[in-house]
Amino acid sequence: MSHREVVQALSGLMLGMFVSILASTIVSNALPRIIADLGGSQSVYTWIVTTELLAMTATVPLWGKMADLYSKKLLIQLSLGLFVAGSLIAGLTPNVEILLLSRVVQGVGAGGMTALAMIVMAAMIPPRELGRYSGMFGAVFGVATIAGPLIGGVLVDTSWLGWRWCFLIGVPFSLAAILLLQRTLHLPNIRRAVSIDWLGAALITAGVCDLLIWSTLAGHHFAWGSWPTVAFVAGGVLLLGLAVLVESRAAEPIIPLSIFANRTVSLTIVASVLVGVAMFGGTVFLSQYFQISLGKSPTVAGLMSLPMIFGLLVSSTVAGQLITKYGRWKAYLVAGAVVMTGGMVLLSTIGADTSVLVLSLYMAVLGVGVGMLMQNLVLAAQNDVPAQELGATTSALTFFRSMGGAIGVSALGAVLAGRVTTLMTERFGPAATGDGGTAAVPDLATLPEPVRAIVADVYGQATAELFLVGAPIAALAVLAVLFIKEKPLHTLSGEERRAQEEAATGIQLL
Repeated sequence: MSHREVVQALSGLMLGMFVSILASTIVSNALPRIIADLGGSQSVYTWIVTTELLAMTATVPLWGKMADLYSKKLLIQLSLGLFVAGSLIAGLTPNVEILLLSRVVQGVGAGGMTALAMIVMAAMIPPRELGRYSGMFGAVFGVATIAGPLIGGVLVDTSWLGWRWCFLIGVPFSLAAILLLQRTLHLPNIRRAVSIDWLGAALITAGVCDLLIWSTLAGHHFAWGSWPTVAFVAGGVLLLGLAVLVESRAAEPIIPLSIFANRTVSLTIVASVLVGVAMFGGTVFLSQYFQISLGKSPTVAGLMSLPMIFGLLVSSTVAGQLITKYGRWKAYLVAGAVVMTGGMVLLSTIGADTSVLVLSLYMAVLGVGVGMLMQNLVLAAQNDVPAQELGATTSALTFFRSMGGAIGVSALGAVLAGRVTTLMTERFGPAATGDGGTAAVPDLATLPEPVRAIVADVYGQATAELFLVGAPIAALAVLAVLFIKEKPLHTLSGEERRAQEEAATGIQLL
């Protein structure tokens, strides 16, 4: 395919990827308003984000496996259709319960896009040329992740739109992506006699959900060291252990265990989990800090995320171009992990009195690190596996990165909620937690000035401690990428490599 044909084919993919990832973060600045309108606590705040990430995480391997059975193009359009349905339900929701259900539907659709987009890219583009396109996708992923709060803030502050349009705005773009894909994406439809391991999929989903529910509830609904913690953790480990057993015996496992024998794949998966924890777990709660601790409006809070967007966009694009030009990639992984960790450490020093200039600098550092690291992990793994394992490897990386994000939002959200509750109780007494046991997200407009100052300080301190917890997690990513062995990038596309491998297998059989 020529460069022009590739760009045309990727246009619909990038648009679909943008709106799918946007759904994870566009509600960030709107959540205080949503919670105020529909009623809810800090735990509900976390779950509105977590349910979408959880559904996306759990279904990524299924979408990847179905890509071996059915048309990739049809599956991508189907995933966007599900996303449209979830967005419409969310935009018209009358209560929190329906909103959480709609976020699950959105997550299933987003899972299809995030898995299939990278599989299609690997099929069309050689790893040696993938750098420039991976940089574009990394930029799209990063911008959608971090620009969501800005777009959400503008919508919330626009009187004739409101927070419901944070969900409805994705509908026309998703429909446009479906039409673009119909016109520009042309792939051979290769059907294989493959069965889906539904039991393994169910066990993986149940195990992950169990651990996520535990991490969300622990710390304020029950103690971290209590018997419910033992029950949740034991149940999750048992379910995941059974999943490993089933997957090891399945003819076509959802996540083939053989890919973990590859050192590069194993290390990139570990790093992807840690990136997901650091990026999602840290950045999702920044918009709440901007509004409650710094007293900014949703629109201003969104604008304050621009330094992180700019840092991520520049580093992702430049790193991709340099990798394509020189064929070297490991240095960018190591540098990205180090810079990302530095950004987390810097953000652990913020408070209610931190200046916007200093905060912008810290956020730009974090964005630069994530931009160099995130998408190039996929490139490193895809380059080191046979073509017939590209789908499984890409799905596994996407799955574990999304799982890291879900765990990050859930666990660090529980840490934040617990810390806010503790600090509010210390300042205002037990009445601050109400009947639910957790401190409700406050509406600053209704608070007198002395109380508002105390609440701002509480959220500033709690958010800084959140990044302090996340910094060691990000530092582990440095260790993971240091042990990845750099190998020359392939010059053939995934489809060309597959043809060669099948031809070589045929010769060996003869």
